[in-house]
Amino acid sequence: MPDRRTFLHAAAAASAAQALPVALHAQDTAPASATTPRTRPDGKFLGVTVLPEYIQSEGIEGVLDNLINRVGATAVATSPYVMAEADQETGNREPPADAGAGAVRLLDRPLFGKREVWVTTAPSFVPDQPLYKGLRYQPAPATELTQKEGPIVGKFVEAARKAGLKVYFQIQAAIPPGYRVQFGGPVDEDTPRLPDGSLPGKRVSKNGTLSSPEIIGYEHALIRDLLQQYPGIHGIRFDWPEYPPYLLNSCFVDFGVHAQADAEKMGYDFERMRREVGDFYTYLHGSLKNRDLRPFTQRDGGRFALIRLLSDHPGIGDFLRFKAEIVERTVAGFRKVFDDSGAQDKEVMPNAFPPPWTLATGLDFGRVAPYSSAISAKLYTMHWMMILNFYGTQLMEANPKLDEKLLTHALVRLLDIDDGPGLDTLAAYAYPGPDQPHAAGEHAMTRKIRQAQAEAGQTPIYALAHGYGPDEDFAKRLETAWQASPHGIWINRYAYLTDRKLDLVGEVTKG
Repeated sequence: MPDRRTFLHAAAAASAAQALPVALHAQDTAPASATTPRTRPDGKFLGVTVLPEYIQSEGIEGVLDNLINRVGATAVATSPYVMAEADQETGNREPPADAGAGAVRLLDRPLFGKREVWVTTAPSFVPDQPLYKGLRYQPAPATELTQKEGPIVGKFVEAARKAGLKVYFQIQAAIPPGYRVQFGGPVDEDTPRLPDGSLPGKRVSKNGTLSSPEIIGYEHALIRDLLQQYPGIHGIRFDWPEYPPYLLNSCFVDFGVHAQADAEKMGYDFERMRREVGDFYTYLHGSLKNRDLRPFTQRDGGRFALIRLLSDHPGIGDFLRFKAEIVERTVAGFRKVFDDSGAQDKEVMPNAFPPPWTLATGLDFGRVAPYSSAISAKLYTMHWMMILNFYGTQLMEANPKLDEKLLTHALVRLLDIDDGPGLDTLAAYAYPGPDQPHAAGEHAMTRKIRQAQAEAGQTPIYALAHGYGPDEDFAKRLETAWQASPHGIWINRYAYLTDRKLDLVGEVTKG
């Protein structure tokens, strides 16, 4: 097999060779005036994701006052789009419904006066079209909404910098046009495939395959565009630069034509991977027995059983390593675009699922750390419940003789989401409502962050806490995240931070 680093750097160089020259700044803006970034007495990082619709809804000064005086933040992340209300026929729901499971959740901070709203978006800037010449995916066009509301994003970047906050954009790594998770997605040719070559069916994320030259080419063009349009940002957070594992089928992609081409270049036996992963998928869908589940309820959490599985089926181990190499190449490519664009001082900051999901997503913290200023590990505990429910429901439907309680406890241990055996039914892990605490263990959350940090070495891991849920439960999860990560945290997102929760952030992080 070719040396991993050799292939990686050759691929990055080839991508750079196809790059178009960086154009003049489309908005003719200069970096915001230099301001010494805010620091906290404890030296830790504290960032909050504030998507642009709340800047539009509450105003720049109102948002910054909350971040600085209530939260004590040192950083903020937003995105390069603007939003307007729409009707249910033409708009998308805010907050996202997460494939229907998250339809129970509502916004904690009213948006345009509502806790549930249908919206449309437009880029906050006029895309530099020559950067995207010849690509399958093109940026969303600027509209009247861009002209009317778009400038507020640039003004927010400058105002936040002047207030001493570090400012980041968050974009999607593989969902063109990339501004927001609900809007966009790949064509079928660029959608990751199951071992039999079929599409995975229902999906929570709309990620394209990271092996598609068209997906990566578009992302590189978008990075160049944003760096020149908004030179005042400190960096970009990339969401889902991996294979998101929300549904069981998503753990068994990528076997499309683009992935096959990459596997063969890298020296992997693609047919063996396809055959052994496909056989395992088939076994799970009709042959799974209670005896297969029992090892995962034991003290070792099924580690020995997993090692035996990988030992007996090396094609499965190769498949996991193959995805890890693809993700590493993706993040390394982002870093190279920054550097080639003269943005060596800007930060590349991937968002990632926590262990053990990273085995399926391909985002190996140790592999991507050299190209990242920091990595955010998600503690989205409402999604952990949803994922367990999705996996368990699919397995029960395919294997109706399974003991549901045994299956539920096996998944709790396998995914390491609680500190004990967990709840007894799959229904207990349905997506929690706004007033329901999340079924996740304090020690499990801590283990995930510490495992990620151990793998990342000197690269900081920021626990990425989520604001969704009742006040007391949020405060408990926030305290766990704050204590688990020595470097600091991000909080996602402002939409779920009531004034009381904003105050709780200040209280918890002040110790």
